[in-house]
Amino acid sequence: MSQLKEKYRKEIVPMMMERMGYTNVMQVPRLEKIVLNIGLGEAITNAKALEASESDLAAITGQHPVITRAKRSISAFRLRAGMPIGVKVTLRGQKMWDFFEKLVTITLPRVREFNGVPRDAFDGRGNYTLGLKEQIVFPEIEFDKIDKLRGLEVVIVTTAKTDEEGRNLLELLGMPFAKE
Repeated sequence: MSQLKEKYRKEIVPMMMERMGYTNVMQVPRLEKIVLNIGLGEAITNAKALEASESDLAAITGQHPVITRAKRSISAFRLRAGMPIGVKVTLRGQKMWDFFEKLVTITLPRVREFNGVPRDAFDGRGNYTLGLKEQIVFPEIEFDKIDKLRGLEVVIVTTAKTDEEGRNLLELLGMPFAKE
């Protein structure tokens, strides 16, 4: 069991029960899953981009990514339904906790001119979306071996009902939010 999951069970759950007035342990918000996504508009013309981003995402998460495909055709972008346009990975359980711990303690501090993550990137239901401009902030990615810098999106899905509950949970788990 990761240290962060242990901390969640032993310290954060009782703290949130007291702070938010929960009467049952099951009411306390928890992490449900983390989804990493790389959108590749360039995959239409460059097939190697898909392979490169697939290997990058596999190195970052330790799990094989799924290729996402276009749902409908858009002629302005020369896109047909069914064409590959990105890769994604969904992490749950132990891999999710390990990734979150690595994201907060190692990856985010490596971002240039880092002043914390935005506080307002919640969706209204307690889920948080974080966009990273380049994949090289992850220690598993070797700068010499990448063909192009690509951004990726990290979605942290919680069981929280409101943004306030979600923000509270992520703050207690160590997410470095920017000062207001």
